[in-house]
Amino acid sequence: MRMKSWIFLIITTVLAACGNKPLEKISIAGEAQGTYYAITYYDKLGRDLQEPIDSLLKAVDKSVSLWDDNSIITRVNRGDTSVKLDKIFIYNFILSKEMGILSNGYFDFTIGPLAGAWGFHRKNKLTLSSYQVDSLKQLVDFRKVRIENGQIIKDDPRMSFDFNAVAQGYTVDLIASMLDSLDIKHFVVDVGGEIIARNKKPGGSSWRVGIESPSANKDDDRTIQVVVSLENKGLATSGSYRKYFEQGGKRYSHAIDPKTGYSVDHHLMSVTVLADNAAYADALATTFMVMGMEKSLKLMETLTDVDAYFIYWTKENIYETYASEGMKKLIVN
Repeated sequence: MRMKSWIFLIITTVLAACGNKPLEKISIAGEAQGTYYAITYYDKLGRDLQEPIDSLLKAVDKSVSLWDDNSIITRVNRGDTSVKLDKIFIYNFILSKEMGILSNGYFDFTIGPLAGAWGFHRKNKLTLSSYQVDSLKQLVDFRKVRIENGQIIKDDPRMSFDFNAVAQGYTVDLIASMLDSLDIKHFVVDVGGEIIARNKKPGGSSWRVGIESPSANKDDDRTIQVVVSLENKGLATSGSYRKYFEQGGKRYSHAIDPKTGYSVDHHLMSVTVLADNAAYADALATTFMVMGMEKSLKLMETLTDVDAYFIYWTKENIYETYASEGMKKLIVN
């Protein structure tokens, strides 16, 4: 459904005492899921968790990656009825279906046929006619798929799934859960711009995260719009100014509206969502990006513990920002 815009992580070095043993700052970084990951944690035992973290990342890929020809989601999309669903797939499926209900269909993880045809999976995009778009739309409806007796049931076998709008956020939460289980109390996890921070840094200050400014082109240098303080929350951003393709002189956003079958056509450039966990923030960021700012604000009124920061074009073709009250309190510059 979409690819994520980047969020820059701003981390300062802090060392603190924990009993008689100093907390050791450990940073791990690498590539996974077609993007980067960066994790910083403080551990009095000084443990190197690179290997178990990489194992978690691989497990997610084996379950819900569209880029792995043998992943569970790829086999499900091919119609393989022998594939056994794991907890990772089931969690992403359930959350995605709940988000479809919450958004009244603006979030739809069965967007696979349209996303693939528009070229946001393996880049083999087509020049689609209105007839083709209407035809593919018939295969997009989260209400027509379900899990029964551990198997995926589709009303139409041609339907296919895309968990890109929740999988990275889910990965962040999965890593955070592992760190929690190891009694690590101060950390920040960033996978492709989806972030969660636990508690404050040992010195007593909150983690700080930068939200990227809009750019005219996807290859422009990255700059920071605002910096926010993050503590015990998940943060995710969806934006249209980094991930798009151009065809016939027109720019097509990665965010596809399941109701029309086309890329969104409104003035919202990016939205950053703050929620209790990264998977929920990730899914909401995509939902808001598809809905547009006006409908998103109405939906936010029905939600608790959710805040957002919007960057949008005005009628005068300049960009402005809007922050919810909770987000305003976290902006530090």
